[in-house]
Amino acid sequence: MDNELWRWSAVDLAHAIATRAISSREAVQSSLDRIAQVNPSLNAIVEVLTDEAHAAADAADAAVKAGAELGPLHGVPVTTKVNVDQRGYATTNGVVEFRNVIATEDSPVVANFRKAGAIIVGRTNTPAFSHRWFTDNDLHGATYNPWSKRLTPGGSSGGAASAVAAGMGAIAHGNDFGGSIRYPAYACGVAGLRPTPGRIPAFNPSATSDRPITAQMMSVQGPLARTVADLRRALTAMAQPDMRDGNWMPVPLQGAALKRPIGVAIAPAPFGDEAPEVSAAVRTAGRWLADAGFAVKEITPPRLAEAADLWHRLVINEERRTLAPAIRKFGDSKSRYNLDCHIAYAPQLDGDEVLACFEQRLAIVRAWQLFQERYPIIILPVSAQLPFRFDQDQENETVVRALLDAQRPLLAVPALGFPSVVVPTGTAGNAPVGVQVIAGRFREDVCLAAAEVIEARGPNLTPIDPRE
Repeated sequence: MDNELWRWSAVDLAHAIATRAISSREAVQSSLDRIAQVNPSLNAIVEVLTDEAHAAADAADAAVKAGAELGPLHGVPVTTKVNVDQRGYATTNGVVEFRNVIATEDSPVVANFRKAGAIIVGRTNTPAFSHRWFTDNDLHGATYNPWSKRLTPGGSSGGAASAVAAGMGAIAHGNDFGGSIRYPAYACGVAGLRPTPGRIPAFNPSATSDRPITAQMMSVQGPLARTVADLRRALTAMAQPDMRDGNWMPVPLQGAALKRPIGVAIAPAPFGDEAPEVSAAVRTAGRWLADAGFAVKEITPPRLAEAADLWHRLVINEERRTLAPAIRKFGDSKSRYNLDCHIAYAPQLDGDEVLACFEQRLAIVRAWQLFQERYPIIILPVSAQLPFRFDQDQENETVVRALLDAQRPLLAVPALGFPSVVVPTGTAGNAPVGVQVIAGRFREDVCLAAAEVIEARGPNLTPIDPRE
């Protein structure tokens, strides 16, 4: 057996398992061995499912031998995040108080992984209440970035990104409300997909109430992986219907062909405060796309700053009503400080002002959709800065405000509801750097295709052995 199957992509593993070149048991054991080797220094996976993974792998191998119809991830090791329900395990969301909230049924994303034949090898860490771009909590401890313990692994899917970057699973499940897939992917040098809201079904059966309106509009489930092809394969698996989510939409994964040459708008410094390495990454991605025949122009999409500001106005004002009381009651000290800084960043609005924000949102979406008729692909920075220092959001108010400013290109996208793929472009010093590729609603196929062009020209950054 190849004892480094943990290095293989999900696409390659699924093919080799289906053709009996390798077994799922071998692939899963290689992943578990890798977890045992590197997870103690990273703490990306906070619950390793050894026995369950072995049993599921054996069942997957039996299905192959029986000639059964196989799913797109049949026998492939994956991870899930501790903020979604998985039957028999605690949905902790990184909160001490929730350590005994044991799920009695699977959430749609877990159920779809199982239907696709994936083998869940572990549960990944998240900050308390999944509310930081840093991954640490009093229940599970801190997760580290395999590139450097001095850098954040991102958040809230920091455990997912760290795990996949270090080779602990071929695909990691994450979720993204304000960048929680895209920022960890950026920080750890992997690829991440934020799909269109309504594309991948979501629901936690253990929840005592339904999600507030901004979460319904902006929060999504999605994959992180080491290759764009694996993101595409994971999307196929995760986007299957589940009637428990009233927002799921039956939209084909492949849309109509775009008229060529395909227009690409690149915005290397949309806010004027971007690090030079960040702007250079966007220009590099644009050059690679131009070399591939895309019609690339340096132009910023309309009303970008308004879109980013809209995220804070809508989300933070809703959090004042819903999430803030829970964090103040059950959160750890870091999550409470982070919350206070977020709330101070956005003005307090009354009901009429919040409704006016929704009206403003529609106008900005319209402007973007008209812009996308000419430029179906938009390349933006993920963040204005290289990956933040570990716990940078615990520093003084001036530092934290600058941190929040840096995330404006990240936040504009969920405010408007477009899909985005983060893809690495290289490194800057000891940190990875990359870009986000944005397309029209339900055009994940367009994002993925353009990201694949960028990926083909960039260096292969992961899997990576943990560094100090």
